[in-house]
Amino acid sequence: MINSVFANKDSFKPVEFTCGFNLILADRTDTSSSRDSRNGLGKSTLIEIIHFCLGSSPRKGTGLRVSSLRGWSFGLNLTLAGRNVIVERSIDEPAKIYLQGDTSNWAIQPRTEEGEKFYRLEEWKKLLGYLTFGLPIDEERQFTPNFRGLISYFIRPGKDAFSTPFEFFRKQPEWQKQVLNTFLIGFAWEDASDFQKIKEEGKLLDNLKKLKKSGQGGISIGILGSLGELEAARVRIEQQLQRRQEDLSNFRVHPQYNELQKEANSLTSGIHEITNENIFNRQLLTFYQSSVEQENEPNQSDLFKIYESAGIELPGLVVRRLEEVEAFHHQIIENRREFLLTEIQRLRRTIADLDQLIQRKTEQRAERLEILQTHGALEEYTRLQELYLETRSNLNDINKRIDELRKVEEGKSSLRIERELLQQKARRDYDERYTQAERAIALFNSNSQALYDAPGTLAINVGSSGFQFNVEIERDRSEGIGKMKIFCYDLMLAQLWAQREPSPHILIHDSTIFDGVDERQVALALELAARESERLGFKYICTFNSDMVPSTEFSSEFDFDSFIRLRLTDDEGGNLLGIDF
Repeated sequence: MINSVFANKDSFKPVEFTCGFNLILADRTDTSSSRDSRNGLGKSTLIEIIHFCLGSSPRKGTGLRVSSLRGWSFGLNLTLAGRNVIVERSIDEPAKIYLQGDTSNWAIQPRTEEGEKFYRLEEWKKLLGYLTFGLPIDEERQFTPNFRGLISYFIRPGKDAFSTPFEFFRKQPEWQKQVLNTFLIGFAWEDASDFQKIKEEGKLLDNLKKLKKSGQGGISIGILGSLGELEAARVRIEQQLQRRQEDLSNFRVHPQYNELQKEANSLTSGIHEITNENIFNRQLLTFYQSSVEQENEPNQSDLFKIYESAGIELPGLVVRRLEEVEAFHHQIIENRREFLLTEIQRLRRTIADLDQLIQRKTEQRAERLEILQTHGALEEYTRLQELYLETRSNLNDINKRIDELRKVEEGKSSLRIERELLQQKARRDYDERYTQAERAIALFNSNSQALYDAPGTLAINVGSSGFQFNVEIERDRSEGIGKMKIFCYDLMLAQLWAQREPSPHILIHDSTIFDGVDERQVALALELAARESERLGFKYICTFNSDMVPSTEFSSEFDFDSFIRLRLTDDEGGNLLGIDF
């Protein structure tokens, strides 16, 4: 697939690849100091450039898309659908991929601008998926394999890509792992896609249930719980609604309710005032009646004594005759009695009148209170209406909640059945394509046995959640063994696809895959990759540091230096780009 890598700057060190093993070696020069390092010479940058030309989308300011590389363009010489083409992509204009070569039989034809042919980025990725993996150009279903995902198992991008064989970045979505790996091994990836659809539908049902429980999504009452609890709550609300409906039906509104209430209050106040006034009148009447009864004319001898005392005590005064005094005193008593009798009569009439007034006001108040007891104010009626409508709304909401919860439960039951049927279908598909599994398992076992004298295990299972993959190699606790699991798996994929068309016909490993690996296994892995790539006709490209080369572990017939296609050094201008960035 990839024949060479180049750039538009003279300082760049182009590299050509041949069929079989191709080595990019980072070397230390004789003049380099102990502080010089082979890191940063461009091994990983070369892989970034390849991904960039194959449609990756690095964010601005990261990777190659930095200000120091403005004006740079990178290109690949590719073999696609049996034809050699040259593609270039600019750092300044990454949305277009320019192309030279015959594309007349391609499913997507390039655009033309000022005599140059180019593809938009999304068009380019779709075309690459079609030309290298046979992916359909227009796939409308969700959770499908795509070129960028598939190629990342053949050209793992960055250090984070070497954590497990089935992921090319940490915490990769489960559906991607299942769909991409089933496609690459040769299983029915559509089954893996359908498993994910069922998972998504289950999540939607769970989220709907949680949403309704939280009182959102149209449910205005905070009713939580199971379907049975909701049914019980509905009965309670129905009873409450019936009571409020009866209250509303029996309620009679009096248009002057508030005025009647004010009049009743005013009559009550008046009655209290009149009653208090009559209490005073009755006390005064009692006093007057008592005074009349106790009013007597004085004894004549007593009067005479008083007169004599007055004559003695008031000498010089003209003393009237005793008869005149008696007549005068008698007149005073008569006048007082007449006054008391007149007041008594007046008080009796006043008391009687006020009692009648109290009676009338009491009757008037009773009439108004009777109306108030049997009628209500418009405000009260309006409030009753509001309570009734609120209760009815709550009943409608809980009925809706019950219906939705039933749908959720029915949907989950349907999903369980659908998942079980899909699991049976996936198992049948697996059995029908078991020769693919056998081929993949045999290749992985063979690869691992070449490194550790014992076959590893590639396990593929179909469970309720879809496809599960696992690899095991004896003594797999060390980091080096873990990296060799990835190596054996990647090589197995390259071996499988080397015998298919279309095919990427390539496998690229960064030196990271050999970190922590014993020198013996590194030598065996490189010899195995060289042997298999040569035998099956694909390109194996590996970046390596010169101080990691296990020279003493290679077999006598393996000429390591003959595979070096590019040597990078740490002296000035010796790195891939010829500049520091």
